[in-house]
Amino acid sequence: MTRLIFYDTETTGVRPDKDRIIEIAAYDATLNKTFCSFVNPQIPIPAEASAICNITDAMVENAPDFGAVAQQFVEFCEGDVLLVAHNNDAFDKLFLIEEFKRAQLVLPDYRYIDSLKWARKYRRDLPRHGLQYLREAYGIEANQAHRALDDVMVLARIFLLMIDDLTISEVLERLKAPQDVSTMPFGKHRGTPLERLPKNYVEWLASSGALEKPDNQILKKALSVHFQDFVSV
Repeated sequence: MTRLIFYDTETTGVRPDKDRIIEIAAYDATLNKTFCSFVNPQIPIPAEASAICNITDAMVENAPDFGAVAQQFVEFCEGDVLLVAHNNDAFDKLFLIEEFKRAQLVLPDYRYIDSLKWARKYRRDLPRHGLQYLREAYGIEANQAHRALDDVMVLARIFLLMIDDLTISEVLERLKAPQDVSTMPFGKHRGTPLERLPKNYVEWLASSGALEKPDNQILKKALSVHFQDFVSV
């Protein structure tokens, strides 16, 4: 039986190639077990990062390095597991890849679900899909946001509510299904039919590089049908 393991990382910044993990947590929803550890990043934690996650240099000074924590994390995630994180594909997974590489360890061939992608695809009735907004939308009590274990426990409750009675196999199949892009899927014009989008907005999307992101390739192709002057594929 596949076990869902929800996980989250707190980091010194948003660049996996330069920044470091300073806290990692996980929750095994099947076994009802948790894992959480500070990580000594071997670099100072920027003030702006501390302001978000409330983790300071003093708090991680005596923590193990990532190599030691990684081995504990792998042991926690033994067996047939599927890792779930909010914004996994563009953040948490990328940090795991880089940190395992730095520690000269092999990252297991985990399967992943990005719960942010699920929310954007199947809760299009909501204007935003950040974890704390979803928490409020589902009526879940406030937690200590941007601390790994608190965010993990909230994510577990939200995700299980979002998928309802779907099996894991059904969830994976639905994530693979093409997304309807007849309307704008995000941003201030979310829900607007593509052909009705303001031209200056489409031009901005194209010039900003937003349409070059892997997740937006289907949107880019759809926009190119209506705005050939601004979007080329």
